Amino acid sequence: MNHSAIEEINGMNNVFIFDHPLIQHKISLMRDKHTSTKDFRDLASEVAMLTCYEVTRDLPLESYELETPIGPCQAKRLAGKKLALIPILRAGLGMVDGMLRMIPSAKVGHVGLYRDPETVKPVEYYCKLPEDIENRDCIVLDPMLATGGSALAAVEFLKNRGVQNIRFVCLIAAVDGVKKLHESYPDVPIFCAALDEKLNDHFYIIPGLGDAGDRLFGTK
Repeated sequence: MNHSAIEEINGMNNVFIFDHPLIQHKISLMRDKHTSTKDFRDLASEVAMLTCYEVTRDLPLESYELETPIGPCQAKRLAGKKLALIPILRAGLGMVDGMLRMIPSAKVGHVGLYRDPETVKPVEYYCKLPEDIENRDCIVLDPMLATGGSALAAVEFLKNRGVQNIRFVCLIAAVDGVKKLHESYPDVPIFCAALDEKLNDHFYIIPGLGDAGDRLFGTK
């Protein structure tokens, strides 16, 4: 493994690699080719839920007064803009439920992209976002950050629609994908559960976990 490349990513501002034992354990189970579709789907949701704690760590709070069964209390609640989850179809759907368990009031938009086999560039085929998307903080979800093409396209779609605050969350990222997204949009924080070194000739992450969409939905 190219440790210098990994160290370069670790030294970048706005790039966060999770080292929590539970996340690392569950990612290892997802990598295993013998893990069933059901278990893979459950694990993707669980890892997304666990990462949500860190992804939302800096959300603003405001104070307010409430009544407990014993008496008045100065409490905290979320303040500022509302949240939107934006899964990149189709694999990003596997992360939505886990996130919604933590932030159930978030709206969910969808961006559909596929990779052109000739150019390897993302092509948009679907985009449906909340009407007030420009007033929301958006969390883009995609299990894999490989070449960075799909992530860049999704971020660009949102920025073109007036979104100011965007975070990108994935399960496994390749060094090249992280560099490409970070260099293009340094203002977009990147959160990933595991960082792998490179891509193969078909632009799949090595060692990765295979095609996340196929493993989530039992397709080939």
